[in-house]
Amino acid sequence: MDLIKQKLWFDSPEFEQKYHCDAPLGSFCNPGGTAFRLWAPTAEKVTLYLYDDGAKGAPLDVILMESGANGLWSYRTDRNLDGFYYDYDVTVDGVRRRTADPYARACGLNGKRSMVLDLRRTDPAGWQEDAAPAKKPDDMIYELHVKDFSWDPAGGFDEADRGKYSALCRTGTTLNRDGVHATGLDYLKDLGVTHIQLLPVYDYGSVDESGSPDQFNWGYDPVNYNVPEGSYSSDPYHGEVRVRELKEAIQALHQAGFRVIMDVVYNHTYELESYLWKVAPWYYYRQKEDGKFANGSGCGSEIATERSMCAKYILDSVLYWAEEYHMDGFRFDLMGLMDVDLMNNIQAALDLRFGEGEKLIYGEPWWAEPPAVRPGTVPCTKDHLRQLNPCIGAFCDATRDAIKGNLMDVNSKGFVNGGGISAGKLYQCVVGWAAGNEGYYQAPSQTITYLSCHDDWTLWDKLVYTLDPDQRFEELQPAVLRANRMAATINFCCQGHVFFLSGEEFGRTKGGVKNSYCSSPEINKLDWARAWKNRELVEFYRGLIQLRMQVPAFRDKSGKAAERIVSAVDLAENCAGVSGSNAGGESPWDKILLVCNSNECEREIPLPHGTWQLLVDDKSSVCWKKPSARKGSIVLPPFSAFVMGRIEK
Repeated sequence: MDLIKQKLWFDSPEFEQKYHCDAPLGSFCNPGGTAFRLWAPTAEKVTLYLYDDGAKGAPLDVILMESGANGLWSYRTDRNLDGFYYDYDVTVDGVRRRTADPYARACGLNGKRSMVLDLRRTDPAGWQEDAAPAKKPDDMIYELHVKDFSWDPAGGFDEADRGKYSALCRTGTTLNRDGVHATGLDYLKDLGVTHIQLLPVYDYGSVDESGSPDQFNWGYDPVNYNVPEGSYSSDPYHGEVRVRELKEAIQALHQAGFRVIMDVVYNHTYELESYLWKVAPWYYYRQKEDGKFANGSGCGSEIATERSMCAKYILDSVLYWAEEYHMDGFRFDLMGLMDVDLMNNIQAALDLRFGEGEKLIYGEPWWAEPPAVRPGTVPCTKDHLRQLNPCIGAFCDATRDAIKGNLMDVNSKGFVNGGGISAGKLYQCVVGWAAGNEGYYQAPSQTITYLSCHDDWTLWDKLVYTLDPDQRFEELQPAVLRANRMAATINFCCQGHVFFLSGEEFGRTKGGVKNSYCSSPEINKLDWARAWKNRELVEFYRGLIQLRMQVPAFRDKSGKAAERIVSAVDLAENCAGVSGSNAGGESPWDKILLVCNSNECEREIPLPHGTWQLLVDDKSSVCWKKPSARKGSIVLPPFSAFVMGRIEK
């Protein structure tokens, strides 16, 4: 069919009415038999091949699938095929394509063959009782890559666990140099982390699961959306192992007190001719007006989330990970390529099954290129956040860039590294850009406030580029440490959900590498020795987390949160402050004050009426543990942010 006509046909109500299929898809087995169901609406013929090995060998059986209504192809046998592998041969317009099952829940080596699997035999002991830990007063989201976490020998992980799911099950690891300093999960718990966001742990295509263990990729190149990545398992050849070991990791994280968020990438596939493509050519992909493929992801393809069976696929996948793997939330890569209706439906479905707001949902409200959406489709960009469920969050690039400088320009500067500061912009950061004409969030419940993530330069490297002409990334320079502390103080005073890159709290560096998605593990690893060397910065982050849990003014994510911030004042040139009500909870401070000096010299600034206690200064985030009384004014050192609480009117 002509590409333009094909695009119009797939986008038409007639196609949806004829071919939308609500039947469960994939392979299903039990002692009574096994069923295979594949949605291939344009196929002329579908053949099923069965194997006893996930990577090699000729098929044991070849079976013609039966065509049914709504584009469904199926086969059922009385045999229990648990443990068998399979793939399909799908013929469309006379062209045969060999493909794995897009709905597969297990697979063999490198995801080439799908696997029939009784999922109950992959459950760890006690899995049915596994549950997320109770929510803390606020969310502290820590972005983590499985291999980064445990690759460094200084972390104290057994060699067999390094870079594997199993490392996420280990507690009690210590830094070798002193035998006392905690690493691994104990370190994260002591830091105050509540949520661990795992970079992609589904099956991705850029790493050979049978290859060298020092291969590396972030994993934003999906192959099997519903199957764990095999390179993180102890055995990628047997499909049940990766399933069981990821469940064991999630169970261990829950038992250690962490909720687990999964990074999902439904906006594109590793290859244009993916398994989705092979079973239904072009259907799952957006096309431009001339019929050619769209590339809003910048990765070669763009998924058509507004088409009903594509939306069903994504919703089914999210619910599957939440139910089968007990995931506590989802971070959507390039959420700007998703459509508003689908994201709202995902939130509604999760709320219905697990309770309102129980699962945390957020994503990136942008794209690489404008998407080729069907007319009437509303993408999840910043301009449309107010059309989303207010529980669906989005990363706030405005706060990120205001604090440290524009992300696209390494020399751009912000509040903490010489770019100046204004009360108006500081106010918007604090209220999560959810107030006034400049706000694009409905409430701070939508705001993910952050300074760095896996993308682009680490916070430390960005500060080195702007503050050190010699670019000494490894050194713990006073000016960079000072800027880092100031940035963290402001970020932890913002009313959204706090998010930070693993290692940001100890000045994580990648040696200035901006896009380390396929750099070596040596560049990407968490440097546990640096965590000890820069432990004073770690303690600064730890104290900020502890303080935030006691300050309702910072934690408020309601639609009225901005009403707490009653004053935003330019106190002097490049010196500003915001103050507000801290009512609620059992906090000893009825009002809270954040003051910032973005100058190279100290500034004396006036304090509002009353007696104030110093909570955070330029060197310590636990000043609140010691009684103090300040009136009249206070002196701010160069490039510093102070937090104060009123103890008497």
